Amino acid sequence: MSTEQQIRRVTTKALDILKKKKVKITALTAYDFITAKLLDEAGIDIILVGDSLSNVFQGNETTLPVTMDEMIYHTKAVTKGVNRAMVVVDMPFMSYQLGADDGFRNAGRILKETHAAAVKLEGGKRVAETVKKITENGIPVMGHVGLTPQSIHQFGSYKERGTTKKEADEIFEDAKILEEAGAFAVVLEKIPASLAKKVTSALTIPTIGIGAGKFCDGQILVTPDMLALNVDFHPRFVRHYSKLASEINKAVKSYIGDVKKGNFPSTEESY
Repeated sequence: MSTEQQIRRVTTKALDILKKKKVKITALTAYDFITAKLLDEAGIDIILVGDSLSNVFQGNETTLPVTMDEMIYHTKAVTKGVNRAMVVVDMPFMSYQLGADDGFRNAGRILKETHAAAVKLEGGKRVAETVKKITENGIPVMGHVGLTPQSIHQFGSYKERGTTKKEADEIFEDAKILEEAGAFAVVLEKIPASLAKKVTSALTIPTIGIGAGKFCDGQILVTPDMLALNVDFHPRFVRHYSKLASEINKAVKSYIGDVKKGNFPSTEESY
């Protein structure tokens, strides 16, 4: 029996074991019951209810508009479909930036109302006090450094981060600071693979990469991206594991044709 098969419920302790045994950690996003159920049944380790729902579910240009109430609504649906995976929730923009007390209060609300297992915050040194406050009170926190989408207006673009020595050093230090503050894992987004390898080797907690090369302890993608549901979005780091947009288009056209021709419903499909 593999290490993954021995894990009945993914927890922070289970993720530590996977890192120590050098077993790669898998993560994907979900925003609804059906998708979460399918991902969980397939054996995914972590399901992130990402603030990316602002983009792929709500159609916004950035992650900034999504609210606490919306994140909680979607997470409630996700957790109902999950038995094994660890459900982590993105804390939305302005739910933790005002200070440690505010961040702790909102993190507590998320866990209390949704049955999720952890929250995720973006940033390093600037959120360390908040991460420490939340984790010291029993709420697991996943960190996120490199390209942090909630800071898009500060960055000015979604281009790769950590390409200069100064910024690479800052990302490395931020990751270490998050570990010291009590984070159980850190997402490394859109940074050079060499930097991700250095960070992964330096930390005792797992790193989860997205556009950060193969040396991270695990990988995460936005589920609609890897299923090619959004045909207009295909960044370099996304691999398409299916072509669902074209499959859905084909199925809908087939349905339309059957209805127009009077072929649906058939006698067998009628009462």
